[in-house]
Amino acid sequence: MARQRRGRTLDGILVLDKPAGVSSNRALQMVKRLYGAAKAGHTGSLDPLATGVLPLCFGEATKFSQFLLDADKAYESTFALGVATDTGDAEGQVLATRDASGITPEDVALALENFRGEIEQVPSMYSALKHQGQPLYKLARQGKEVERKARRVVIKQLELRAFRDGPQAEVDIYLECSKGTYVRSIAEDLGGMLAVGAHVTRLRRTRAGPFGLGDSVTVATLEALHADNRIAAMDALLQPADAAVDSLPLVRLSESGGFYIRQGQPVLVPNAPCDGMVRVALETGEFLGIGEILDDGRVAPRRLIVTGG
Repeated sequence: MARQRRGRTLDGILVLDKPAGVSSNRALQMVKRLYGAAKAGHTGSLDPLATGVLPLCFGEATKFSQFLLDADKAYESTFALGVATDTGDAEGQVLATRDASGITPEDVALALENFRGEIEQVPSMYSALKHQGQPLYKLARQGKEVERKARRVVIKQLELRAFRDGPQAEVDIYLECSKGTYVRSIAEDLGGMLAVGAHVTRLRRTRAGPFGLGDSVTVATLEALHADNRIAAMDALLQPADAAVDSLPLVRLSESGGFYIRQGQPVLVPNAPCDGMVRVALETGEFLGIGEILDDGRVAPRRLIVTGG
């Protein structure tokens, strides 16, 4: 007999403004406890150093977390030139220092051109990427290094926002990128191109898929509401589950069509897209889940919301 989950049955997405100094999993557990939720998951790790947008999925919304994991992201970051660390960020041990006072904004802007568009990155040993079931950062802390294959990522926008000169010059950048992009690798590679080394001192995620900082909530806000027992106000902060797949085309079904698709049967929908994944809802607006257009034009269920008892 399956073990019953403890906690409230809660469906939706909480866009957390993750604080610095905690892992994504720790942030998830903090929020899950505040909500008393039975089931929750995050949508891709942010480094403890990083802050910003971290969507957390509760209940039925966890079925669509992969769409947020696969979504494009946006970041604001500060790189310190002239200092290379073993982790590529400010939490690591210093490997080398060089005088970066000769670097100009024009030098940085020219070097950044190499990172726009499709590029290949070798993941850091201090990333959360797994090797034989172990996160690379755990192996790195054991003094182990493994070969990592370069991965193709897409840098859709990369702007130099500010430059502060000096022996350890600082660079502020804005970045829009595909999933799997490592900002610390960009900092390290930029430092290599400029022959002075570099590492990340600040990293803030400003967008993940459809969600931005304007949608986010801080842990402090949740703690204050929880302390006042304002549970309804906390629940009102949740985004609907279908917000995770808002970019997919929407098809609406009649009650009878909804009945059949809930039974796992494909249904014919007039004026549906020719192929691909779609959001599926009733004509009343109730979200049912996601489906896929079959070769014969019917919509087949792929991940459906379970409602009721």
